[in-house]
Amino acid sequence: MSDRVVPEGSRRRRRPTKQGAVLSERLIVDTALRLVAEHGADALSVRRLGAALGADPSALYRYFRNTDALLLALADEMIGRAQEGWRASGDWREDLRAMGLRIHAAYLAQPQAALLAAHRTTGRPHETRAVERILGILRDGGFPDDLAVRIYHAFVDQALAFAAQDAAAAALPKAAAEADARVWHAAYGRLPAETHPNIAATYPLLAADMRHSGYPFALELTLTAAATLHPDA
Repeated sequence: MSDRVVPEGSRRRRRPTKQGAVLSERLIVDTALRLVAEHGADALSVRRLGAALGADPSALYRYFRNTDALLLALADEMIGRAQEGWRASGDWREDLRAMGLRIHAAYLAQPQAALLAAHRTTGRPHETRAVERILGILRDGGFPDDLAVRIYHAFVDQALAFAAQDAAAAALPKAAAEADARVWHAAYGRLPAETHPNIAATYPLLAADMRHSGYPFALELTLTAAATLHPDA
């Protein structure tokens, strides 16, 4: 794409695409997410997106300046999906827990897109709403502003880092994922206590725990650490 984006108020094209749909930013984003989910990052191209929409690729310039602008819109959409239906309970710890798990789940629902976008800062409406909400949870929960910002930073980076790692695992081809899972039995399960006493002692627990994401427990550790820093602690 190029720097020829048309301001929203000037978008006059309302003629349906070949599929009978009227082109819109939301339709483009939804279609791009579907293409990336089905075909990976390489699907995020003007040509393939235009073909999927049944529209001339040049029409996409009316909505997005370039592919990076579209990528930021995909990232913002995933953040928006994480917040759908969220309601504050008034308990800062419960609200942060719910928000973190929602962010993690939203990215895992779109692992291919998460690989492209989990590390990006969009500045778009869904992201700014999430930042406002999380800071609000902390400030309303009694944390002073300097501590609220530091906890926010750690909380969000942790959620996105785990989301990216777990999304990468989820995006592996089936054969590679199965081979990785077998390593815990084929390699770690055979290590002798004489040379690896700690692995041998904990192996059954270790192998069972590594089947799942470490994020929920890591989140609890973060919440517990934050609670110890609270002015009322």
